[in-house]
Amino acid sequence: LLDSTKDTKLAFGLTTYRSAKESELMLGLDLQGGMSVTMEVGLDGLIHSLSNFTRDETFNKALDAAVARKANSGADLITLFREEYKKANPNGKLAPFFATRSNGKVKFDASDDAVGAYLKDQATAAFNNTYRILRQRIDRFGVASPTINPDPAKGIINIELAGINDKERVRSYLQSTANLQFFEVYTFESRDLQDGLVAADKAVQDYLNGQGAPAAATADSSATAATAATDKGDTSKTATISGLSGNKNTAKAATPKDSLNQNPIARLIQFSQPYQDQQSGRTIFPAALGYIQSKDTGTLNDYLKLDFVKSKFPSNLVFLYGKTESADSKFKDILAFYAIKTLDNGQAELEGDHISSAAQDFDERGRVAIKMNMDKIGTNIWAKMTTRNVGKPIAIVLDNFVYSAPNVNDPITTGNSQISGSYTTKEAQDLAEILESGKLPAPAKIVQEQQVGPTLGKESVRGGGLSFLISFLVIFALMLLYFNTGGWVANIALILNLLFTVGILSALGFTLTAPGIAGLVLTIGMAVDTNVIIFERIKEELTKGKNYQAAVQDGYRRSLAPVLDGHITTLLTAMILAYFGLGPVLGFATTQIIGILLSLFCGIMVSRLITDWYTNKNRHFEYFTAISRRIFKHAAYKFIEYRKVAYTISVIIFLLGVSTFFNGFDEGVEFAGGRSYTIKFDKPVNVEEVRDQLKETFGEAPIIKTVNSNSQLNITTSYKIRETGNNVDSLVERMMFNGLQKQLPAGLTFTEFDAKYKQSSQTVLPTISDDLKSGATQATIFAVLAICLYIFIRFRDWRYSLGTIVSLMHDVFVTLIVFSYARKFVPFPLEIDQHFIAAILTVIGFSMNDTVIVYDRIREDSGMMGGADNASIINRAINETLSRTIMTSLTVFLTILILFIFGGEVTRGFSFAMLIGVLTGTYSSIFVAAPILVDFARNKPLTRKKKA
Repeated sequence: LLDSTKDTKLAFGLTTYRSAKESELMLGLDLQGGMSVTMEVGLDGLIHSLSNFTRDETFNKALDAAVARKANSGADLITLFREEYKKANPNGKLAPFFATRSNGKVKFDASDDAVGAYLKDQATAAFNNTYRILRQRIDRFGVASPTINPDPAKGIINIELAGINDKERVRSYLQSTANLQFFEVYTFESRDLQDGLVAADKAVQDYLNGQGAPAAATADSSATAATAATDKGDTSKTATISGLSGNKNTAKAATPKDSLNQNPIARLIQFSQPYQDQQSGRTIFPAALGYIQSKDTGTLNDYLKLDFVKSKFPSNLVFLYGKTESADSKFKDILAFYAIKTLDNGQAELEGDHISSAAQDFDERGRVAIKMNMDKIGTNIWAKMTTRNVGKPIAIVLDNFVYSAPNVNDPITTGNSQISGSYTTKEAQDLAEILESGKLPAPAKIVQEQQVGPTLGKESVRGGGLSFLISFLVIFALMLLYFNTGGWVANIALILNLLFTVGILSALGFTLTAPGIAGLVLTIGMAVDTNVIIFERIKEELTKGKNYQAAVQDGYRRSLAPVLDGHITTLLTAMILAYFGLGPVLGFATTQIIGILLSLFCGIMVSRLITDWYTNKNRHFEYFTAISRRIFKHAAYKFIEYRKVAYTISVIIFLLGVSTFFNGFDEGVEFAGGRSYTIKFDKPVNVEEVRDQLKETFGEAPIIKTVNSNSQLNITTSYKIRETGNNVDSLVERMMFNGLQKQLPAGLTFTEFDAKYKQSSQTVLPTISDDLKSGATQATIFAVLAICLYIFIRFRDWRYSLGTIVSLMHDVFVTLIVFSYARKFVPFPLEIDQHFIAAILTVIGFSMNDTVIVYDRIREDSGMMGGADNASIINRAINETLSRTIMTSLTVFLTILILFIFGGEVTRGFSFAMLIGVLTGTYSSIFVAAPILVDFARNKPLTRKKKA
């Protein structure tokens, strides 16, 4: 920003250029590229820590059951945990678990209600502290204008980082709880550990073979593998790692029978060997028991979790993985395997709470390291630990991952320590910053992740901008063609509406997303609806022979009720969508809410001011053109006579709607859970070949859909979706890259593939997908009920609410039918996701806009046609409002059609659902909602007579 212009006054001196520049509307990640994550604060870890990590079986099973229930329940975890514990132990009390010496807030005899209140207070504090620490980390991350939005009610934190490409760094940086611990280590010097590994290997082998005692040869080979550390001498760790990287496994080689069930544990690990210290002549047992390929850790974990395996080891032994000391890239998929010695309660003797400062440094060998200083208490504990373990390793563990396990040469009494290993300078700086920010009071994990490349972002900007421009020009021209000079009033109101909307969004610090642009495009169509309703009523009054001034006055007055009713029902659905929506969908709902409110202001207040100012000069606007004067001028269609045909169609639609739940839908990754990638190839590819190749890679066939053409595919897989960890996402992406080798140029590196060919990616864990589905269902139900309640209050008659329910269900079912039965035929994805729910709720609101116009006219006509039968009154009301019903539908339909054609893939499914909804909403307001009043109001008045 130039110094000469930054303080220039703008807007009549109300602001400066610098202030205006700082408040400009920011582009979302889907428009400029970047990464967004949704993090869930894990209260189960908090509850466990507050109980001092109790090992009570009933307590822990109740907590696990509560976590499992949480995925499909709207209740909070603490309430569910209390219910599960009471179910498992009806006479049990929770207070003893939390009434510790260090916790004076819970008394030993406290009631469960008091404990529940305490846990909720601690949960609120933990969430706020987690948000604060994440905020500090993100501020240090070096990202321009990051966005972090906490949602305490849902226990989630939404984070958006624009322009970020290093996704692995983000995952590690955000998910680290900074839980630093210092442990003693079991090495092969321990006979208990050696015997335990031999016994565990044999027990798992017998378990897999489904037999009793194993063969003698098998036991011998296991013993050889496990005790190799005490028999071999002077072999370096580097040589051992090299053996593993070359796929050499001595345990497997020693096995006489080449079977997958032989030595199931030993065959996965390349065991370390002791070596002789050159200076002291002492035999050194490496801290790491051995090394394992990352792809085998899942299998090993399954073995080690078996109860009969855990019983073979000391109760205070915990197996953890860690970093290797080699920086060579060929060892990047290899992890060190450690046996950690814990205290009796499973915790560490020294925790990171006692770290007073941390900074990136270099060790005595010139390697990148993290230097740490401890407080007084930590210094004393550290001195005792190092004194007790001279000549032995101490493991430095961060978030259950061993970062370093140096041997203690001498007691350390200064309170200094350091973590060293195969780090880059940036990794060491990140780790130091995480440690300085502090430990997260409750673990936070990424449950939803989305990454958009800059190329796809530019396409979305281009498509959204083009849709907006074309929609504006089309609606602008339509208003002039249909309403003559009166169209200028509608267009001025439209322009002001858009300017005010963008201004308010900018002032609120709103981030514009692709759905947000869709909301602006939709605002163009809906903003003029207010003036369409008013102008149609003015034309009607003019047709009755009134002069222009009287027609304008009565037109505005008599249009107020239907305009307010229509906007309020649409506003209700938008507010419900904003409450349940996340990320981009929330942006769409926010844009829609602002647009609806401004539509009322500009459509009623601004247009009336302009009209009155003009008529006060003894002039008037023309509202008729040669075209509009003839359209629906003498409409007298007998809609009610065909209601039985309409009922038959509706019954068929309802039956087909029910059948869609058997025919199924294509659920988007947000609802199904999984990982979704958009890949753009250099040339068209065979979808079936790609599916077969990835099936070999993942062991299951992924869901593959074309995007625009066969050269761009959307690939969705649920492979390893229930596994958590910083490395799982990277592993799946690399496996996909390997599976696509035949479709990619020879020699292409993963980094090049990630930057050029992968357009976007999205990860949604099953826990959040269940929450999203539950929220979507609740949002739809609440929207229908809220509108029905409003209609009942507004019209004071249950029959109007019944017509509303039936017509809205009709609209929803038609959309579901199309998405269920047409998904295999249309050349673009028809997925049930958050965008679809946004479309459904918007359709519900829009459909009511048309229905309320008819309902208001029915109520008005029933007061003037006291002696007429209900069918005649309703039929007349439909005909009288037909022109405004068609015009309000047409303006919205045209804008959505333009969005569908030009808006791009991000909003295509949404706009397609809206197109269907607008058509069926117009139909249902005429042929469903209104005719129901006839058959449920036989010989009864359509409005209640006012009391004298």
